[in-house]
Amino acid sequence: MSWPEFWTPIWLSLQVALLSSIVVAVLGVGAAWWMNRWSFRGKTLLETAFMLPLVLPPTVVGFVLLVLLGRKSWIGRGIEWLFSAPIIFSWWAAVVASIIVAFPLVYQTMKVGFTSVDRDLEGAARAMGATEWQVFAYITLPLTYRALISAFILGFARGLGEFGATLMIAGNIPGKTQTIPTAIYVAVDSGNSALAWAWSGSLIVISFLMLLLTGRKKNT
Repeated sequence: MSWPEFWTPIWLSLQVALLSSIVVAVLGVGAAWWMNRWSFRGKTLLETAFMLPLVLPPTVVGFVLLVLLGRKSWIGRGIEWLFSAPIIFSWWAAVVASIIVAFPLVYQTMKVGFTSVDRDLEGAARAMGATEWQVFAYITLPLTYRALISAFILGFARGLGEFGATLMIAGNIPGKTQTIPTAIYVAVDSGNSALAWAWSGSLIVISFLMLLLTGRKKNT
């Protein structure tokens, strides 16, 4: 195998993981802040739904996404009409899969971070005339920056290693949707252990560095 063929799944995985981690960080921060601040009927059910992708097999998550985003659903037809192309079996499908499976980790990390913020500091800022956005931007978020960094790194690592859901809705198209995990699966299935080890080693090194960075941020 040539170097471009070896590098393509790695580069594709890094792109998917980076974009999905940015999106899921925004969603996770927003959801965790909202759930930590407000109490309402059905809150426990909603939070359970948020955490569901963490315990479900990735293939189940992928199947649900396949049904929701496929051409037979109104969501899938709407996306195809809007962008003139279906989202299923595309690069964007891999991003969506990574977002869904990484969301519980990001959400839970940020929820713990927001819980640790001293409410008296937020109350003092409001008493001085700060708006809710100003309290969030200048008080709450800076006090949770360690949790935010950890959440982003965990979301990136989870998206990088996603396999089951990605295979279900993005497929395994070389140069288009083939990420490192799916490339490893194909290499093993075809008996190419050397190539599988090379891709596995790359994924292990990247994931190790991400987790190491998370541990260092927590200890500083």
